[in-house]
Amino acid sequence: MSLEPHIKIGQGLEKKVRLASIIAEGLEIDDGASLWTIFQPFGDELAARYRDKAIGDIPGIQPARRLYHAIGIDPTKIRPSSEALLRRVIKGLSLHRINSLVDTINFCSLSHLLPIGLYDLDRLEGETIILRAGLPGECFEGIDKDTVHLEGRYGLFDSAGAFGSPTSDSLRASISGTTRRSLTVIFAPYEMDLKTLQGHALFTAQEIGRFGGGHPETRILEIVGR
Repeated sequence: MSLEPHIKIGQGLEKKVRLASIIAEGLEIDDGASLWTIFQPFGDELAARYRDKAIGDIPGIQPARRLYHAIGIDPTKIRPSSEALLRRVIKGLSLHRINSLVDTINFCSLSHLLPIGLYDLDRLEGETIILRAGLPGECFEGIDKDTVHLEGRYGLFDSAGAFGSPTSDSLRASISGTTRRSLTVIFAPYEMDLKTLQGHALFTAQEIGRFGGGHPETRILEIVGR
């Protein structure tokens, strides 16, 4: 894909969703050991704080749920990836340790309680990425999951087809030890204040620079869905 992809929101999703995107270049993926000196205590703190709360009553959980309601999805049945991570933490289950970049994005997703997609930019095709509702039969192969069906759900598409969603990422665009350039997409409801979303994007870009692997250069693309 070109150095800086053009990202747009498809017809019917206007004023339903906003996207903040970050590109990282010069990555050197490692085991993420340095991140876990802060990630593990953070996870323990969340577990202690919310162990006795209903998930829907946790502060900050509703924006991701509103994002799903906006397209007619029940977020208690098909969960935003951020909520799935939080539920795992609250249940006392250990978070999966994958690699420095994936773990960093999981840390950011738990920090914002918004779903975040992560993709190897060099595995994407074409110059345009579009977020739209999936059509009948559209799907992608998930990471360690069965086929992810997108009919009536949010899907990210490049010229080769679907590769991501706020629920799950694809095997095709997944991060590996050879990833050198990445695209990170933060999914937010349209009602989210632009300044708040920009703050989330800045935090995420900074954490990728600190913990993502090597000494990558990061830059935030224009927020889509203003």
